Amino acid sequence: MGVNLKQLEAFVSVADLGSFSKAAVRLNTTQPNISLRITALERALDTALMDRDPGSVRLTAKGRDLLAYARRVLQATDDLKIASGNAAIFDGVLRLGVTEMVVHTWLADFLARLAEAFPGLAVELTVDLSVTLDRDLAARTLDLAFQSGPFEHRASGSEELGTWPLAWVAAPSVARALGAGISLEALLAYPILTHARNTRPYADVERHVRQAGRTLPRLIPSNNLAACMRMTAQGMGVATLLEAMVMAELEAGTLVRLDYGWVPEPLAFHARYDAGRAPRYVAIAADLARQAATGFVRAR
Repeated sequence: MGVNLKQLEAFVSVADLGSFSKAAVRLNTTQPNISLRITALERALDTALMDRDPGSVRLTAKGRDLLAYARRVLQATDDLKIASGNAAIFDGVLRLGVTEMVVHTWLADFLARLAEAFPGLAVELTVDLSVTLDRDLAARTLDLAFQSGPFEHRASGSEELGTWPLAWVAAPSVARALGAGISLEALLAYPILTHARNTRPYADVERHVRQAGRTLPRLIPSNNLAACMRMTAQGMGVATLLEAMVMAELEAGTLVRLDYGWVPEPLAFHARYDAGRAPRYVAIAADLARQAATGFVRAR
């Protein structure tokens, strides 16, 4: 009985995810199919690769030895596909995680570039906070994440996606009431709408107010920056948001930039992935993200 690529894919996926059911989801098949592939591979190699206990899967000593070889075979297969110049033969699912800023700026351009480069590749998109994407990437439930730091977990593959500044904005009526040369006291007279609690911008605003010796303002953190932007445009408070997200509103006049002398630190974004375990197309996708992000900045 021979060894085939589907068996090796199942072996590597179960080893990476620690679960037959998670491997089935990744490979778009069923758990019984994954089990059959692993069993067939063990028979072909005449060795036990995994110990199966209820609720857990552990590699045997031989399984740990052979995992690196299986991974190299799959990577060599990817290299063969790339060298052929026919990217259409790549199939599967890219599990992509992005923050909301990416959705509202250059995600559409990236997806167009990806579809052109890999027409047979499907994308499973997750939009969430950077801290959540960081955990998902470490747990290998994502292949690639576009996110801002700081990061709790290390990623062996990374492409810089630029540094993105923030700005203070408000509805025109609020901006007129505040006037020019806004003081911190005047700013704190309004609710401050900002990023979610466990984000760098929120922490920067909180620290800025405390260091000035002022009472903590009415901070209104939000996991949904689009909603935060809409509430600000409706005059519900002032906000500190990524400039790239509010450029259209600033140009249309529904939001106005505030003349306050301090803003949170810019956010450095990266495309992050596991270079040792991810399929070869993930690194190419990360570079396409760099091109899309750079193109967006140049267009503005």
